[in-house]
Amino acid sequence: MSKVTTGATMSLDGYVADPKHGGFEHLFQWYGNGDVEVPTAHADMTFRTSAASAAHIRALVERTGALVVGRTLFDITNGWGGRHPMDKPVVVVTHRVPDGWDAEGESFVFVTDGIERAVERARALAGGKEVGVNGGTIARQVLEAGLLDEVHVDLVPVLLGDGIPFFSGLGIAPVRLEGPFRVVEGVGVTHLAYRVPRSA
Repeated sequence: MSKVTTGATMSLDGYVADPKHGGFEHLFQWYGNGDVEVPTAHADMTFRTSAASAAHIRALVERTGALVVGRTLFDITNGWGGRHPMDKPVVVVTHRVPDGWDAEGESFVFVTDGIERAVERARALAGGKEVGVNGGTIARQVLEAGLLDEVHVDLVPVLLGDGIPFFSGLGIAPVRLEGPFRVVEGVGVTHLAYRVPRSA
């Protein structure tokens, strides 16, 4: 069965965005502070990171088979222009299929009957590879449902002071994670990976 992971770039004080869903010019600097090119599925979006971060991104893309995201992230990104930068199928958890989109297309599948069904659908699409869960609210729901295996954090040395936490409103806190079992030092970022105990 496909492993289910979640990850986010996070400030040193624990935020994945500022209070207005912004602050990314501070959080995502590491995607452009190096000289190793990492292309994406979008010709106009090429990362230039340190060698360590480039290897980290490439490994993540290779082991990921499908993604699960929430409707908020889908709307903020405008559906990534019809294709996710990782070029993986994306399952969107929503109450209704947005106008102009098919319920099940080549790049996006819209699931309206809950997080468990969304993860199940993503596992079917992942072909045995990992299912990546993006967005703090969706990550929290997957963790609370007992479906999450790992938490990955790209920790950047910036203090936002206020904002949106990674697992805001977690109803089963505290959850003690195991690790880190992987630590990769990039430039302006430390990539960390933790396991979620089976009892969580």
